[in-house]
Amino acid sequence: MQQTKGVLALAVLVVSLGPLALAEQPRFVNANLETRPGVDLSAIFDAISRAETKPAWVGYSVPALPGRHLTCCGDPERSGWVHDCGRCRLERQESFNATSDDGHSAKLEGNDSAAILIRVENRRPEKVRVYSPDCELDAGDLRVYWLNGVKPDESVALLASFVKAPRHGGYEAESDGRLGDDALAAIAFHAGSAADHQLESFASTGNGEELREHAAFWLGSERGRFGYEVLNRLVHNDSSEKFREKVIFALYVSKEPQAVDAVIGVARQDESPRVRGQALFWLAQKASHKAASAITEAIENDPETEVKKKAVFALSQLPKDDGVPKLIAVARNNRNPEVRKQAMFCLGQSNDPRALEFFAQVLSH
Repeated sequence: MQQTKGVLALAVLVVSLGPLALAEQPRFVNANLETRPGVDLSAIFDAISRAETKPAWVGYSVPALPGRHLTCCGDPERSGWVHDCGRCRLERQESFNATSDDGHSAKLEGNDSAAILIRVENRRPEKVRVYSPDCELDAGDLRVYWLNGVKPDESVALLASFVKAPRHGGYEAESDGRLGDDALAAIAFHAGSAADHQLESFASTGNGEELREHAAFWLGSERGRFGYEVLNRLVHNDSSEKFREKVIFALYVSKEPQAVDAVIGVARQDESPRVRGQALFWLAQKASHKAASAITEAIENDPETEVKKKAVFALSQLPKDDGVPKLIAVARNNRNPEVRKQAMFCLGQSNDPRALEFFAQVLSH
């Protein structure tokens, strides 16, 4: 009779949790796996972490941003994206991405969930990892608590509490110095408005500069239109010159088409020469017609010589077929001798035959 009641209670729990109870669980190996319901995430996480003096992992699954890439194993810059994740060793990796035996990474396009793994030791969180549910995770013979039915908003709130933990007056927790960074990144991969608004809150005035800069990056990198709108407002209205420079990079990594126009606007209008120069630098990396036009316009019209010189350097970052002819034109025709000198210097660094021909012409007259 008691067994029947237990089965009925479990059935009621699964029904009440709905789709959340069916969230994907990675394949664990070398793990002392224990599954628990994840209702009231903060309370259950606190209970587990207080009870664990030895290292352990707490994991759960949440909806992830559609069409986004999360690294499962390895370094995508070196090994490229592959569909076979391989085995990820939780206890060997010190960075946000986990390394497999064969160094592969996973392309998570199409996955609609992400597995969040939190390492606890000495009754406190130590690390946060994010994996594809397709991964095979080697826990190194540690206990793993897998929580079913975790609500995404509660996950964002728990991870945000790690970001806010103090370390040397900053925002990272007292562990390996990466807990805050990794928790912030994990928030950025969550689907839903709770992650949007938490990142916006972290990027707002009143937080430390480092936290604001990292939050701005994730707004640009992962949060689409919402992130662009927040960054566009910040880059025009924030009083911190240093922070506006960082926001420009966040706009640069944004995939929203309007982000380039926002950076062009900063290059034309920001009151700070440093910020205008930074905008010109990142515009050059875009290598678009609009970017090249804005850089040329700055050389002609910006009131500050230093900004003009930064614009000349930006020209040198364009593809050579576009940048070299423009540099030659500046070196030949600009009325400011400092700007002409900067153009000549950049041409000398280009090793382009057209630059050599131009120098020969100058020296022959």
